[in-house]
Amino acid sequence: MRKIPTSCQACSYLVVSFLCLMGLSSCGPNYIFDETKQIQEQAWTYADSLDFRVSIADTNKVFNLYLDIDHQLGYPFENLYLMVHTTFPSGQRLNQRLSVNFMDKAGKLHGDCSGEHCSLRVRMQEKAYFSEAGDYQFSIEQFTRQDSLPGIRSLALRIEDLGMDRSKASSE
Repeated sequence: MRKIPTSCQACSYLVVSFLCLMGLSSCGPNYIFDETKQIQEQAWTYADSLDFRVSIADTNKVFNLYLDIDHQLGYPFENLYLMVHTTFPSGQRLNQRLSVNFMDKAGKLHGDCSGEHCSLRVRMQEKAYFSEAGDYQFSIEQFTRQDSLPGIRSLALRIEDLGMDRSKASSE
C-alpha cells in the first residue's frame, strides 16, 4: 500500500469537510418565499401596510407560514396587534387579526436578542395549503391603539415547504 503524501491528506480533509458542510446546509428549511420589508424610520404607522405577493403553483403541497419581526430591545409595549389581509387569485379576501406577544407574564422577552435588536418568529399557520393556484397577496397592517408605533424595524414573511402533500398531512 502506498502512503499518501501529507499535502494530499490535507486536500482530502478539506474536500471531505467541504462536502459535509454542503450537506448540512441543505438540511435547513425549504422556503418557497422569503421577503423582508423595512419599516421607514422605525416607526410603523397605520398608513404603512406591508404587501407581499406570492405565486403558488402546486395546491397539493403543505406549508408553514411565518412572520419574523425585527424590533428594538426597548420596544415600549408587551404586544403588537396586526391585521393580515389575504387576497386569493380569485379575488376573495380574508381578514385575520393577529396578536403577537413580545414577552411572557414574567416580563421575559420572547425571541432572540443581540445588542439593541430582537427578532421574534410568529407562526401564522402550520400545515397550511393554498386552495387555488396563482398569485396571492398578503397585506399586513399594524392594528394597535397608537398610530405611529416606534421600535419595529422590519417584518419578513416566510413560507416553508414541508415536503409533504395534503393527503399525508391530514393523516398525521
